[in-house]
Amino acid sequence: MANTTGPQMAFYGSGSVSFGYPEGVSIVDFVRPEIKPYVHQHWYNYPPVNPMWHYLLGVIYLFLGTVSIIGNGMVIYLFNKSQALRTPANILVVNLALSDLIMLTTNVPFFTYNCFSGGVWMFSPQYCEIYACLGAVTGVCSIWLLCFISFDRYNIICNGFNGPKLTTGKAVAGALLSWIIAVGCALPPFFGWGKYILEGILDSCSYDYLTQDFNTFSYNIFIFVFDYFLPAAVIIFSYVFIVKAIFAHEAAMHEQAKKMNNVSTLRSNEADSQRAEIRIAKTALVNVSLWFICWTPYAAISLQGVMGDTKGITPLISTLPALLAKSASCYNPFVYAISHPKYRLAITQYMPWFCVHEAETKSNDDSQSTSTVAQDKA
Repeated sequence: MANTTGPQMAFYGSGSVSFGYPEGVSIVDFVRPEIKPYVHQHWYNYPPVNPMWHYLLGVIYLFLGTVSIIGNGMVIYLFNKSQALRTPANILVVNLALSDLIMLTTNVPFFTYNCFSGGVWMFSPQYCEIYACLGAVTGVCSIWLLCFISFDRYNIICNGFNGPKLTTGKAVAGALLSWIIAVGCALPPFFGWGKYILEGILDSCSYDYLTQDFNTFSYNIFIFVFDYFLPAAVIIFSYVFIVKAIFAHEAAMHEQAKKMNNVSTLRSNEADSQRAEIRIAKTALVNVSLWFICWTPYAAISLQGVMGDTKGITPLISTLPALLAKSASCYNPFVYAISHPKYRLAITQYMPWFCVHEAETKSNDDSQSTSTVAQDKA
């Protein structure tokens, strides 16, 4: 008979004592009967995880939620307060902050409550679907907004003034399109294409990538291609050409310096320029790396499951990639907004108690360098 009271002390012939579960107990044995239709048969093969994992994940999610609320809340607040921040590019950034904020505020409280309530889904079956849908909408929306932000940076740096300018109308259209794509990709499971079910350690819900039928296969392949592979290709394309443009500009400046007379001054200017170019290249590399670190594990495990290779998909292995994906909502506001001098200046003006002191007249080498590259391309 299944034990539903939690871990017990098990005694073994050697006299040693180990805290664990009786033999034969499944992780599904702790799930309420009305929730079991939302549990895939695959999870019946695994014993319960160490209760420590539920508490640890609960604490981590509380930390992520706090950081996300502070970071994304600051971005939205400063965008509304500062006229200087209301640029077309920042329309995309503030929508990214809004999407990330919704993701954590709609997922973290419920996941954390489940973690500290015995590690089981404590809400209704219907809310399991809503929970997963909200995570899907905000996750996909953030991915596509990052795609548009990356392409805008490519356009500014690589095409300069010859490229199509990002206007307020285009930025609003890009943000609106990201939300439409996200909602459009998240709704099909409610109408029979794909499904939302409990996943991993059964504290949360997400896409069903384990059922082996054409319905599940086709939906997950669509999500993988349209919401991971395609945005990833655009982001890689954008930042590869950004880095190439920056180093081409640095090489051109180096050649120009050789032809001019004031060698000592030129070497100093060249060194300053090179440092700025390298900083921008490093920033681009960090942006791409963070994106792939956060989203690739979840995309990979979903693809592995839908392809039928479920042997290595354990409760913990499927839970940790979801944690990585949600962590993106914490670093996005700092990478794409708060690290920018204009946002830091707004923090100094409107949130002086935050201990960020940005001088209004301070120049920004990275911005100047980016502008110079754009002008050279014009």
